[in-house]
Amino acid sequence: MKTKSQFVCQQCGYSQSQWAGKCPNCESWNSMVETTFTETRNSKHEIRNKSQIINLKDIKTQVALNVEGPVLYVCGEESASQVALRVKRTRRDLVRSAVSLLESTDVDEIVAKIGEAKPGLVIIDSIQTLTTEDLTGVAGSVGQVREAAQRLASSVKRLGIPLFMVGHVTKEGTIAGPRVLEHIVDTVLWFEGERSQALRLIRAVKNRFGPTDEVGVFEMTETGLIGVDNPSKLLLAERVKNVPGSVIGVVLEGTRPLLVEIQALTTPSQLAVPRRVATGIDFARLQMLVAVLSRRAGLNLGDMDIFVNVTGGIRLADRGIDLAICLAIASSFLNKTVAADIAAVGEVGLLGEVRKVGGLDKRIKEAKKLGYRVASAESGKSVSAAIKKLLE
Repeated sequence: MKTKSQFVCQQCGYSQSQWAGKCPNCESWNSMVETTFTETRNSKHEIRNKSQIINLKDIKTQVALNVEGPVLYVCGEESASQVALRVKRTRRDLVRSAVSLLESTDVDEIVAKIGEAKPGLVIIDSIQTLTTEDLTGVAGSVGQVREAAQRLASSVKRLGIPLFMVGHVTKEGTIAGPRVLEHIVDTVLWFEGERSQALRLIRAVKNRFGPTDEVGVFEMTETGLIGVDNPSKLLLAERVKNVPGSVIGVVLEGTRPLLVEIQALTTPSQLAVPRRVATGIDFARLQMLVAVLSRRAGLNLGDMDIFVNVTGGIRLADRGIDLAICLAIASSFLNKTVAADIAAVGEVGLLGEVRKVGGLDKRIKEAKKLGYRVASAESGKSVSAAIKKLLE
């Protein structure tokens, strides 16, 4: 057994034998931390008695993928009994394979179990909880996360077993741990949604085997997550019609068109600097659209508090929602309604023009399927003309 130390960058995972104030790889300052490695001659590891294997063949469990063979679920954060209690509520018709729980945080023990059981799928929850005795760092440190991910990836690639690793995110919305973690895996998926809302979205931000602009829509129910075949209908289920400030917009999430409700509220401000609040859209985009409405459409919004919300708890980055936002703000400000069967599509420029957006045919088809008429760039060359035409 031989011990050596390396200085590892906390940002990118780069390592070298000497300390440096600046990482040579990612150029981050004061990110090099000393980590001790222990090299062992024997790379084989036996499963320790402390691990607990619980067979869940008869428990109602949910398996996200249709896999052939058993599933190994590694519990690093919860106990096996806690996971068992959580999955009991899953509908029996969603069970597609036997699931075994391994309660362990030792990556070498997990690798040994994978080689012994040869499951059809391995799920790690979570990668930040795993450690190896060959390193001195604590769980979640750059060295431990990188080494655990590399050992797991090497093991499953050799055996041809798919691996799911659950990871933590930081307050800034980035993956916790070294950047090398993203390079090791084939696909990075983000699971997002408001806690108080039933809707959940899965987005791909990296995909070696397909496009990254696709999105999966799910609904959280008492029996677990279920796929939503018609998310537009779900998003608009509780809409109150014929009320000023409510407009339907059509967005593209990947290649999937969605109808969403944009709500706006304008009220005279009691503050020296009027408030602008955006929920579900980019705040800077809201500021720009308010400026366009003030200058190009003649709406005196300078002394108004303006609140804009996307119902359903989802976040939108599609510029095709601009026209719907402008119509919702104008509708609230003028106290006039937009027809309940109108869906607005279009990007609004700084000159007040309404531009066509990509995937217009898909958007129109989705809107017509739900009984909506589409107002787009063809309905008015400027946002001012669109407001005059569409507000009753």
